[in-house]
Amino acid sequence: MALLLGIDPGLRFTGWGLVESTGNRLRHVGDGVIATDSANSVPERLAFLHHALTQLITEFQPEEAAVEETYVNRNGAATLKLGYARAVALLVPTLAGLTVAEYGAKTVKMAVVGTGGADKDQVEMMVRRLLPTALIKRADAADALAVAICHAHHRASKTAWNAGKVMA
Repeated sequence: MALLLGIDPGLRFTGWGLVESTGNRLRHVGDGVIATDSANSVPERLAFLHHALTQLITEFQPEEAAVEETYVNRNGAATLKLGYARAVALLVPTLAGLTVAEYGAKTVKMAVVGTGGADKDQVEMMVRRLLPTALIKRADAADALAVAICHAHHRASKTAWNAGKVMA
């Protein structure tokens, strides 16, 4: 059994989702969104995000974390701000001693929906199907749970692969 934290980073909204993974079984533990105040400066918002993620990790004690990779869009300033939030999302679990994995959006969609071209609604629908007790209130939380599910699947595959190599 492993408690896995998925993070969908954003400067305005950072989604988080916790999933307990036992073999191929998944159980929803929690999810939510960390919202920063856009009236504050970027450094203040990043400090708030750092503090909130630190509290989350302290409270739930996940064993591993997974963060969605940033895509580059046409707006350079927005991409840079997203990169700041992603850096905090990578740094906080690392400082807490967690192993941190990174997954691109297509990899997450493939793991959860079965196709890398799935849209946000399809991802959220499959997250709700895989984790029926989840009361997802924002798409950012659904995305974070999808990242955690993706990590659970990749962990299980890696564990099975390594077990097969040991037996051979």
